[in-house]
Amino acid sequence: MKPIHFFLSLLILTGVGCSSNNEDPETEIPNTETTYFPPANSSTWETKTTTELGYNDSQLQPLLDYLEEKNTKSFIMLHNGKIVLEEYFNGHDATSGWYWASAGKTLTTAVTGIAQDNGVLNINNKVSDYLGNGWTSATLEKENLITCKNLLSMDSGLDDTLGDSVAPENLQYIADAGSRWAYHNVYVKLQDVVAQANNTTWSTYFNQKLRDPIGMTGTWFNLGDLSVYWSNSRSMARFGLLIAANGQWEDTQIISESFLNEATNTSQSINQSYGYMWWLNGKSSFHLPQTQLEFSGALIPSAPSDMYAALGKNDQKIYIVPSKQLVIIRMGDAANEDTFALSDFDDVLWQKINAFIN
Repeated sequence: MKPIHFFLSLLILTGVGCSSNNEDPETEIPNTETTYFPPANSSTWETKTTTELGYNDSQLQPLLDYLEEKNTKSFIMLHNGKIVLEEYFNGHDATSGWYWASAGKTLTTAVTGIAQDNGVLNINNKVSDYLGNGWTSATLEKENLITCKNLLSMDSGLDDTLGDSVAPENLQYIADAGSRWAYHNVYVKLQDVVAQANNTTWSTYFNQKLRDPIGMTGTWFNLGDLSVYWSNSRSMARFGLLIAANGQWEDTQIISESFLNEATNTSQSINQSYGYMWWLNGKSSFHLPQTQLEFSGALIPSAPSDMYAALGKNDQKIYIVPSKQLVIIRMGDAANEDTFALSDFDDVLWQKINAFIN
């Protein structure tokens, strides 16, 4: 459990409990421009100038200075798919790889959705339909309450205080599925579900159905009990663009829009700011990893209320803002201290971004 002063400082830094400027939904700007998709297997990627967008160029350097100061390695901003900013810092470049950390959980979400779209699994089915009985230490009655959707929503009811191992002896019952939200590595069992349902390996299915069709590069590797994705920054931006385009890439629907609509809206009744491993801004309250406390207010008060995000340890970020047609990614070391998802960096960064784009 993180010390309580972390949460108190977070309350102060993010303005939780105070009125926020995101109480009203963002007004979505009609998008009459066709979304651009960079070609696969090519370094070609069209750009757009800040002048075209009417951005405040006097605030660009302060944004870049802040990013560099806060241990950023890469920062990419897309507008309708075209690159507005692509900056590298601290020895990183366009060819460098970096880990996604928990921002990569959304890759598992996406591939689970693809498998459901293809009719090989149903997220409302219990996990044991695919993995067999005994994948946890819970009684059969309690284990059978856990569906694939519970793993997507982080409300499996399994004990999150026992570490990252997903061996059965470490997956112990603490509450009925659906009654308790907790950030837990048990989500990774969805990769086994997908592999079993398709009679293949997770990496093979991932590459065939998601990575290769949109021109991503990268690979999965095991870090202890964690399954972590590693790629260059443009691959992360490609994935963000796919999600922002409602699962479509050029003329191909990679993930159904209906599944993504579920994934990027509140998925359970406990943590209003959590979908299927996507974090949601503009809600009335949120929970954080490693605590059962509920915090009132928006997740990131300075960010647009319709923004949703993939957030990973040490400030790996994918921000998607439909009202502004933006996808923003940040890779790097921790801006301040080690974090699992949200940090005070998010709110200050959005203050800098807002000064630039507004």
